[in-house]
Amino acid sequence: MSEPVNLPRLGDTVDEVLVLEWLVSIGSQVTKGDPLVRVETDKVEVDVESPLSGTVEEILVGVGDEIKTGVLICRIAEMN
Repeated sequence: MSEPVNLPRLGDTVDEVLVLEWLVSIGSQVTKGDPLVRVETDKVEVDVESPLSGTVEEILVGVGDEIKTGVLICRIAEMN
């Protein structure tokens, strides 16, 4: 079953980030806590970590996209 991964809140005043680089690709195996994507806030670069273990099934935002907290960024098929 595929689980949605949304952009978490990265700081008290951070509501929008710029996607700098995907650190995984479709088909990549990830473990909970592995970095998925690097984003830039108005102050720092941050790696967004996987909230679960599984296989990256779909990437829904691209490099250069400006996205807001809560936006669906990818889907991961959970490992059984």
